[in-house]
Amino acid sequence: MQLHELVNTIGQDLHRRYGEKVHKLTLHGGFSCPNRDGTIGRGGCTFCNVASFVDEDTQIKSIQAQLSDRAGEIKRAKKYLAYFQAYTSTYAEVQVLKNMYEEALKAADIVGLCVGTRPDCVPDAVLDLLSSYAAQGYEIWLELGLQTANNDTLKRINRGHDFECYAEITKRAREMGIKVCTHLIVGLPRETREDNIRTMQQVLAVGTDGIKLHGLHIVEGSTMAKAWRAGKLEAPKLEEYVSIASELIRMTPPDVIYHRVSSAARRPTLLSPLWCENRWLAMTDIGRALNRDGAQGSLTDKTFHYTKP
Repeated sequence: MQLHELVNTIGQDLHRRYGEKVHKLTLHGGFSCPNRDGTIGRGGCTFCNVASFVDEDTQIKSIQAQLSDRAGEIKRAKKYLAYFQAYTSTYAEVQVLKNMYEEALKAADIVGLCVGTRPDCVPDAVLDLLSSYAAQGYEIWLELGLQTANNDTLKRINRGHDFECYAEITKRAREMGIKVCTHLIVGLPRETREDNIRTMQQVLAVGTDGIKLHGLHIVEGSTMAKAWRAGKLEAPKLEEYVSIASELIRMTPPDVIYHRVSSAARRPTLLSPLWCENRWLAMTDIGRALNRDGAQGSLTDKTFHYTKP
């Protein structure tokens, strides 16, 4: 069976509900981050270099122009989600956010928003705003960068928040009709397979609507790049990532939607692991592992209960 037959993917979920392919169009809203501008810290998370996933030139373009450019690159879709991806896309005055989000929503063929942010940057006013769009029938996803439920790891990577912050905002958002997609990284420094499993257990115990799995990327311009060059840090090997990711997927209830099971980056920004240059490598191997060991949900034989880390 193919991957989409083994995993409940966002692509097939949207196709089923909208009757056609729906594609995400990535946007840069010119946002900053409280972990970079001194509000809670400097330098950002140790793994972060936003240039690894965004073209900085898009900052000078309007939301409408970015949407037009991105839609022009897509040949197999006529409906889209506007995806505010870079940095912290709720980190601004609510009126600024409202103007930006609604500029995206008024564009032709946009059916909703995906908003990438941090758990500590989603105040009530932002939840109210996103909830109002969901109530109008728009597809609204709040994408929360958690990365791990291990508070010691969160401190080491200079994340600036703890798991309890994530749990609180996730519960509040979902109670208001906002779908939550949780971002997790496999391969963070000092973390083991057991840490990854524990993180998934905690995330499922709190409740989530979607998950994005990423292998750790070591990218130019990040703090981790220095440790990697000094030989003090290694990124996960392909076989290691596939083994852990496939187990996490099998732990996940079938109704949770996977927005991504692997991620990709390009040189020269990408330093390691180089298998991430080919996005299909991990996806193909994960598909083989799930075919062999069981599809999404095949390990959901118990209920997870949230306990503070």
